[in-house]
Amino acid sequence: MAAADGIAELSFEAALKELEGIVSRLEQGSVALEESISIYERGDALRAHCDRLLKAAEAKVEKIRIGEGGRAVGADPLDID
Repeated sequence: MAAADGIAELSFEAALKELEGIVSRLEQGSVALEESISIYERGDALRAHCDRLLKAAEAKVEKIRIGEGGRAVGADPLDID
């Protein structure tokens, strides 16, 4: 199985859960070298996928503008600086 197989279809939560499992396995140090390399590569692909999903979500977030009386009057794009 290639490192990136099926990753594009994963939700952020599913990708993060799998990535956490990979990190845990690598931290335990009980994985054979070849398997460590393979799961590390998949973990890197999962990290990149999560990063893309987060950036896409950030682009959709807006700041709510509050007018007089405390009522929402509109929205502006989020400043990501």
